[in-house]
Amino acid sequence: MKKILVCEDEAAIRDFVVINLTRAGYEVVEADCGEAALQKYEDNNGDFDVAILDVMMPGIDGFQVCKELRNRNGGIGIIMLSAKTQEMDKVTGLMLGADDYVTKPFSPSELLARVDSLYRRVALAQSHSENNFKEELKSGEFTLNLRNRALMKSGKMIELTQVEFQIMEYFFSNPGAALDRIDILNHVWGDAYVGEDKIVDVNIRRLRMKVEDEPSNPKHIITVWGLGYKWDSGE
Repeated sequence: MKKILVCEDEAAIRDFVVINLTRAGYEVVEADCGEAALQKYEDNNGDFDVAILDVMMPGIDGFQVCKELRNRNGGIGIIMLSAKTQEMDKVTGLMLGADDYVTKPFSPSELLARVDSLYRRVALAQSHSENNFKEELKSGEFTLNLRNRALMKSGKMIELTQVEFQIMEYFFSNPGAALDRIDILNHVWGDAYVGEDKIVDVNIRRLRMKVEDEPSNPKHIITVWGLGYKWDSGE
């Protein structure tokens, strides 16, 4: 069963989300605050594929819940709900480990499209793990393990989120090639994604913090001005 944790303090919005996800075939566990969400996560032994978190909540806010869930589970898909259109909310959530964000108000079709897309990525990664999928991609001092979504740099493991893993897999499969932001967006988020391509830039920033010796002076994830990015193994 596809299982989702929904954390939203406004009852009307939470009911709206729960009803639509349930109709779409998801098993939904709901929480009305951040504290309850973390408790529900523990009560269910972390057995969730996706978490939907409202940003603005009293007590523990969505950002804190996102950070805590990501620390506990690198494989869970996380979508942030924000009533604000400020860029900083979106960037903050993504930098803390969220995979996607949806701005209120949103339609049922938009939310379901985002959830379905993220669930497919999570399910694919779980399938690889369960079937002992051990294929690796190597690039210079880096090795990308396609089974556990881990990146090794000179023997040191770097854990990746679902999105980060897919971006790195795309880079490793196209070494030295300039990849357009839209191509990266379509490959990772799907061509039906209705968000902004800015989400690509934020995830690139997060990846640089993990793989580069000097994130402000990247040697591997290179910006191709006016287009996008390319991967340089350093060899």
